[in-house]
Amino acid sequence: MPTIEVNGVALAYELRGAAGPPLVLLHGSWGDHHNFNRVAPLLAGSFRLLSYDRRGHSASQRPSGPVTMADHVADLAALLEALDLAPAHLAGISKGGALALNLAARHPQLIRSLAAHEPPLLDLLAGDLARAPLYRETTRRLDAVAALLAQSEWARGAELFVEEVALGPGSWARLSDGARRTFVDNAPTFLDESRDPRGYGVDLAALATFDAPVLLTRGDQSPPYFAPVVDRLLATLPNAQTHTFAGAGHVPHASQPEAYAATIAAFVRSLGR
Repeated sequence: MPTIEVNGVALAYELRGAAGPPLVLLHGSWGDHHNFNRVAPLLAGSFRLLSYDRRGHSASQRPSGPVTMADHVADLAALLEALDLAPAHLAGISKGGALALNLAARHPQLIRSLAAHEPPLLDLLAGDLARAPLYRETTRRLDAVAALLAQSEWARGAELFVEEVALGPGSWARLSDGARRTFVDNAPTFLDESRDPRGYGVDLAALATFDAPVLLTRGDQSPPYFAPVVDRLLATLPNAQTHTFAGAGHVPHASQPEAYAATIAAFVRSLGR
């Protein structure tokens, strides 16, 4: 797997497909580009497809200090320019969707379109009195995960996150051995995310002026705190639409790869040239 240095950090990436517009797949927390193993072959025939391990994750360089969302945004911007892919279509899952939206807020000229599945931008709920109990319970669970990671309890923290934050009870046991190893190996990156004061936010005022097409997706089996975040983003972005994956949760690219790939491809095709 090749690497490229941007912003003083070596990022491992995979670029496949010789024809078509550029499409960048952005993985979420704890993961890496292998999260898209079931989706990438379905998209590579239609796009020049880029996936990569974000800073600190798996095959990419892990710096000695803390990593913030601002670092990931700067890395993505530099990567698009270094590989001559800008402006590109972006498709992000979870924290990858949050990354895409933060790039839109800071570097809109680099984006042709954006698809984000359930970005965990929980700060958007912080001032919503109707959502206050949901916000408090979600942050309590995230704090419990961060407390374990702060004690280097990587495996226990990963399991707690999977079971109580992202996928639901019993999900940890259903993951493959490789998937569990990836969670544990990348656990320090989530500790960084939990300590980033802007890690769960985005500049809504900037997004209100972002007029490129946006697709916001959700699963009807997902934890309840994702839907109000998506609704808030829909109300803010001037050119956004939504799609719900029936029978899916927080990881449709893994549970329904054909449906996820078809939805992303159809969205980009609908935009024409």
